[in-house]
Amino acid sequence: MLTDVEIARQATIKHIKEVAAELGLAEEDLIYYGTDKAKVSLDRIDSLKGNPDGRLILVTAITPTPAGEGKTTVAVGLGDALRRLGKKTCIAVREPSLGPCFGLKGGATGGGYAQVAPMADINLHFTGDFHAITTAHNLLAAMLDNSLHQGNALNINPYSINWKRAMDMNERALRDIVIGLGGRVNGMPRQSGFDITTASEIMALLCLSADRSDLEARLARVIVALDKDDRPITAKDLQASGAMAVVLKDAIVPNLVQTLEGTPAFIHGGPFGNIAHGCNSIIATKSALKLADYVVTEGGFGSDLGAEKFFDIKCRLADLKPAAAVVVATIRALKMHGGSPFAELAHNNPDAVINGMENLEKHCENVRIVGLEPVVAINKFPTDTDQEIAALSNACAKMGVKWALTDVWAAGGQGGRELAELVIDAAGRQTDFTPAYSLDLSITEKIETVAGKFYGADGVEYTPAASRQIAEAERLGFGKLPICIAKTQNSLSDNPKALGRPRGFKVNIRGVRVSAGAGFVVVYAGDIMTMPGLPKIPAAVNMSISPNGDISGLF
Repeated sequence: MLTDVEIARQATIKHIKEVAAELGLAEEDLIYYGTDKAKVSLDRIDSLKGNPDGRLILVTAITPTPAGEGKTTVAVGLGDALRRLGKKTCIAVREPSLGPCFGLKGGATGGGYAQVAPMADINLHFTGDFHAITTAHNLLAAMLDNSLHQGNALNINPYSINWKRAMDMNERALRDIVIGLGGRVNGMPRQSGFDITTASEIMALLCLSADRSDLEARLARVIVALDKDDRPITAKDLQASGAMAVVLKDAIVPNLVQTLEGTPAFIHGGPFGNIAHGCNSIIATKSALKLADYVVTEGGFGSDLGAEKFFDIKCRLADLKPAAAVVVATIRALKMHGGSPFAELAHNNPDAVINGMENLEKHCENVRIVGLEPVVAINKFPTDTDQEIAALSNACAKMGVKWALTDVWAAGGQGGRELAELVIDAAGRQTDFTPAYSLDLSITEKIETVAGKFYGADGVEYTPAASRQIAEAERLGFGKLPICIAKTQNSLSDNPKALGRPRGFKVNIRGVRVSAGAGFVVVYAGDIMTMPGLPKIPAAVNMSISPNGDISGLF
């Protein structure tokens, strides 16, 4: 059996101008990055505003397990399947982060015959967007510390500083550090740290920006500290936002690539799904909707994280109306949620499938909260048995949801035709999409709404620090912003070990931080970290490059 990277290496990739032409884009609309990837100029994107929108399809998933769900693989395969059925289709998904690529997950461009290409470039440095975001973030950090060093004219309270450095790598040793050591010439000594680039507010706000002007305005609003009178200190106060916008001048322009079957794909931006809002850029999504009849996008992790934030943050801000939502699951993962040990997932166990259906049921309920009807995609594995598939079919019938067994990893778009037909049917129906909460609610009311509706919690508990921070956010006028809850992706609850459908739990809120540039309030639930660490055996140990430049081990 060929590996993902071997499949990608054997594929025949079109020149990117041919892919663009399928969307009605001309060569002069493109900024080439070689022959297989390009950015689409913002001038051309601006000219699309009068075009009607296509149908937006969200791909989400059940609660992730080590067994893997293949959400991106299904999203790519669904796009290929829709195109095979004669639909003008475009995919819009996130850029992978280098940290997870070298850490636990490996590459993140789909898999098998349902991949976006060029796989190695997209997983590595691509068009440099992440590097630009990292640089803009660290430029602001440098100007903040320089302001302190040069006499602190803004009267900044050093103990209130919340702006760390960023890097696109998993590095636990940099979570908490001390900077400015070595004497006065090296600045003011203070405690700081690093966040991973995908957790940076710069990443979040770039993905929520409408254009370059909106980007600079959002950068100006970023709060880095308070002064000694408890007033916010912003990037504008530090006179940094203009230079940051300069650094990001190309990063805001969306990237166009293709699947192995030639379906156009925008890949742009990559905020984490558990820490940030987990969606690709608004610019890329809206561009795709103006250029295609069907657009397949995805949210990070399960519906309790990426989908909820897609509905309540991205769709609200961009006035998007999704037409349908796909919930991805595997029989292997359902068995794990149903109590089967990881080592026994290859064994036939229909009872574990039935027990694990509670998790899938909750994620389908989450889609219905906002007025959409879910379509379930079961990502097929060779170990799935007829008995397990029959148990799944009966359980889905009892839940009242339509489902399809997809085999896009092995068969590409052909393996997703049944799913595509269900999606076309669902997208053609009238929906009443509505975000899950009103912005007029208080911050605590929004938190409790999301925890109750999407997680199934019985309530919310706040640390004293979190309560103070909520009160401070509302005092400063940020109480009407949407919330972005950062919690574990491994459970519907804030306890990563609670699989299935936890009941009788409360969500623990330990902190709150205003992301004024992004336009939401970040809420930290449980023990969630903004700088991941490497696992005992990182994916990086299996990677190598041949003398002719061929990469192995990235998948």
